[in-house]
Amino acid sequence: MKVHRILAGAAGLFALTVSAPALATCADLARTALSDGRVVSAEVVPAGTFQQPGAMAAPGVAPADYGALPAFCRVRLHLTPSADSDINSEVWLPLDDWNGKYVGIGNGIWAGTISYAQMAEPLARGYAAASTDTGHTGNGLTATWAVGHPERLVDFGHRAVHVTTVAAKALVRAMYGRGPDLSLWNSCSTGGRQGLMAAHRYPEDFDAISAMAPANPMTDLMVQSMWAGWQPQRYAVQLTPQVLGMVHGAAVAQCDALDGVTDGLVSRPLACTFDPVQLQCRPGQGEGCLSPGQVGAMQSLYRGTRAADGEQLLPGWPVGSEMQMALLVMGQEPFPVATSYFRDLVFGDQPGWDWRTFDYRSGLAASGAYGAAILDVPSDGLAAFFARGGKLLLSHGWADGLIPATNTLAFHHDLFNALPPAQRDGQLRLFMAPGMDHCAGGEGPSSFDTLGTIDAWAHTGVAPARIVATRPTAAPSMPGQPPAPPRAAMTRPLCPWPLVEIYNGTGDASDAASFTCAAPPT
Repeated sequence: MKVHRILAGAAGLFALTVSAPALATCADLARTALSDGRVVSAEVVPAGTFQQPGAMAAPGVAPADYGALPAFCRVRLHLTPSADSDINSEVWLPLDDWNGKYVGIGNGIWAGTISYAQMAEPLARGYAAASTDTGHTGNGLTATWAVGHPERLVDFGHRAVHVTTVAAKALVRAMYGRGPDLSLWNSCSTGGRQGLMAAHRYPEDFDAISAMAPANPMTDLMVQSMWAGWQPQRYAVQLTPQVLGMVHGAAVAQCDALDGVTDGLVSRPLACTFDPVQLQCRPGQGEGCLSPGQVGAMQSLYRGTRAADGEQLLPGWPVGSEMQMALLVMGQEPFPVATSYFRDLVFGDQPGWDWRTFDYRSGLAASGAYGAAILDVPSDGLAAFFARGGKLLLSHGWADGLIPATNTLAFHHDLFNALPPAQRDGQLRLFMAPGMDHCAGGEGPSSFDTLGTIDAWAHTGVAPARIVATRPTAAPSMPGQPPAPPRAAMTRPLCPWPLVEIYNGTGDASDAASFTCAAPPT
């Protein structure tokens, strides 16, 4: 669809043109009145010329190919829904060939930047897109921006995405003469939580939502991250990438074939009985094995957050997610995103608070008491979204070492059981990706089209029965290391939970066509 008006050459076309609402030029959008802020600027960006401002991409997000972008109208916003709000957002509107749809894009960790790289892909496909910094600027690893600014925590928790969505739809109407036919949300991590939050608090904002690896409940995740970072200190050991690689290799060797094919992936981690104690050093063995402390630390990561009396409080990480755990367990203190939440916010009124003496039962309660009402999405809180026909696509990589895939399984389980049968069967899907890290990457097929999936689902009403994922041939490598050798191509079907992909017994094991989605063998 061309967004510029075409001079009528036929009577019918002329009649249609004069009866439609007047379309704005990009420059006109600078004068658009917004209820919760103002338009800072509106300018045309010629095709292939966008230069990203100095901002970090969210974890797991590959650099964008801005050179492939079409010409678009870049609208910058400053939104102030409260007296202390300071929200910066952008809306990108295709100048030509708009597909009639809008996509909201979320953030990573504590946000603090606009997700430019993630806006590029939907824009290139003809969507209008928007993203926000959620009300503060920074590297996303610290929550100090919220100290003394409770309204800014509300903006991060849910309000910034909503007011950005309202403003973006107003600009869409001004630019094209009508609102979007479909409004979609497509994001991962914090962005996954933001999508769930939109369904919970603002059910009219989106017609379909893709929430990948959602950081929800966020207050629980902060406790889990603290637990993971404490284990090496607790056992006075180091869990280096080499140690984690040894554990991972042993886990894959034991559990790889549970899906009927040996392909280097743990496809069914819940059925895997791997225990790192089998790697413990024997008398006289000095290398290529684990110390008793390293065994204990790894077992604690798998078994989940525990109280002092041993009661499990929160799920642990699945077998197969060891390689990415390094980001949580190699620091001198736990993951800074979580440490800052407790030190600066939850226990900010307790100078000298020490994570080494953190009590996990009372800490879990304190975490929820401080932030759950703002940051968490309850599994029984999406009724209004589903009642209006909303579609929710959940997905998670089994090898995610930052957010346990078990969190999403638990959320889906409770949500599924909270919905009427017709809604849960036709409007809710969960897809688990074997060998996939946080949001992208890993040893398995990790590239799949969540946006196209929810678009087709919302348009046709037909829920996805399987999604084909592709493994990029460029293998990931550690920062500072030379690129790894290219890998063989692999495709694999992702199946709607609780179905799993089962090898048919014949055909190319690297081809999705050789697998069937079926109930897992007992």
